[in-house]
Amino acid sequence: MFNKLLLMAAGLLVAGVEISAQNPFLPLWEYIPDGEPYVFEDPDRPGHQRVYVYGSHDSAIKEYCGYEQVVWSAPVERLTDWRYDGIIFRSDRDATGRLLRADGRGDMLYAPDVTERIEADGTRTYFLYPNNQEDGRQGMVAMAKRPDGPFRVINWNPENPLATDGILRFDPAVFTDTDGRVYGYWGFEQSFGAELDPHTMATVKPGTEVVTDMIPNYKQDETFRFFEASSMRKIEDKYVFIYSRWTREGENDLPKTNYTLAYAYSDNPLGPFTYGGTIIDGRARERDANGKMRPTATSGGNTHGSIFQAGGQWWVVYHRQTGLNEYSRQAMAAPITVKVQKGKGGKVFISEGEYTSEGFRTEGLNPTERIAAGWACYYTGPTVSKNEYPNFMHSGPYMHPTRLDLSSTQGPFNLKQPSTPVVNCTNGSTLGYKYMNMNEFPVKGEHTMCINLVPQGVKGNILVLLGAPTIEGGGIPLGKHEFSGGEKKEMTTVHIALSNLGKVKAKGKAPLYFLFEAEKPGVSLCDIYDFIVR
Repeated sequence: MFNKLLLMAAGLLVAGVEISAQNPFLPLWEYIPDGEPYVFEDPDRPGHQRVYVYGSHDSAIKEYCGYEQVVWSAPVERLTDWRYDGIIFRSDRDATGRLLRADGRGDMLYAPDVTERIEADGTRTYFLYPNNQEDGRQGMVAMAKRPDGPFRVINWNPENPLATDGILRFDPAVFTDTDGRVYGYWGFEQSFGAELDPHTMATVKPGTEVVTDMIPNYKQDETFRFFEASSMRKIEDKYVFIYSRWTREGENDLPKTNYTLAYAYSDNPLGPFTYGGTIIDGRARERDANGKMRPTATSGGNTHGSIFQAGGQWWVVYHRQTGLNEYSRQAMAAPITVKVQKGKGGKVFISEGEYTSEGFRTEGLNPTERIAAGWACYYTGPTVSKNEYPNFMHSGPYMHPTRLDLSSTQGPFNLKQPSTPVVNCTNGSTLGYKYMNMNEFPVKGEHTMCINLVPQGVKGNILVLLGAPTIEGGGIPLGKHEFSGGEKKEMTTVHIALSNLGKVKAKGKAPLYFLFEAEKPGVSLCDIYDFIVR
């Protein structure tokens, strides 16, 4: 009931509110991992298109995902205007309409997919694969006449009202080709593909067989290294398979991880495939001033997502980890470049996206507008963070997950800048934002950075740098705030005079960093909520 009330409140509060689409590109109280983005016609505005993002819903809090699946969408011409379209599916009743459980609790729903079919009369039908992993209801398929649902199950077993008929299992992905043929993909630690019967949209097409090990898994080769998160797209005449890949130990000079999305491509929907490369790395890896590779965000976890094109620009949608476990994941986006060599044997090139704070705001964040601390894309501690499934151990800053609460609309926070703080700002830690729009920085007069934070009673200081995370690496110090250690642990606004801002000649975009120095190692200096330059 609590989650239901939160979702109802979300719908009421978001109505009429523009969500600025930085990273994460949905409100910071929303947790949509496993995002599958699709461009569909807006049923309320024929001839106009919207991007719909379908994913899991991390509302269970103490475990993956939730009991409902929701969708958010935005017009293709305004990817900074995201709208909550509501709950599109629950699995809480059987084929006869009876509750599955006396308490009303439905099935947990994991990473879904959606496909669109254009019927002979020109109407559109949408099929949702909600990734129901309950016994008897795996392979579930639901249908709707609108991309935002509501969806109803269409593949109930005629003999058993508690079961559905279908071949797809873990992380289902379904693709409808331009010739009307339908293909399904699934798998955990082993990839499967099959042509589906278009009459059922759930079972293997008669006369065809399941393709096992469609691409090699991480135990079978050193290149593809499939793990999970199947997704299929067709680009020109090529079939592009996107998936979560286990990197090799030492690859990119870092430990192995499944926190990356990779791609493979083929001339045929079921292969054989050629390995393409990495599309996004959730570790936000980069080399420091000494050339050493390091993660500059959470060092591990899982990811799942796919790609879409709008207005001539390609994007990858993925998710990041927040908090101290893998149960509060948020939707992220990055621009990418896609190039295709048409013809048999032609190659597909997809550039690797950069993990930033920008999301769909590719001009950079405006420092004269309030910036939520939770939009940080760079957070390093004195030692590299560690993950032991499903938990994270951070020696430095991380985002503290917050859930929808009416109080998040009050005081300097609102739905545009919700109160998701960055905590654990320890000695030797760094917090960064890529990138600031330098054309929006005031260049004349005296200017101040105002930071809303909660001191933690520790003596130390915050140093603001522009351009690089260290002075030795070329960072330009803009100003500093010192804590005496005697401050109360309550919300306060600190003001940092940006004395060097007038000397900065940079235009375009530049990263901004906070460096933390504290008298006591391993103890947080403060919790940061947001900041603005005035």
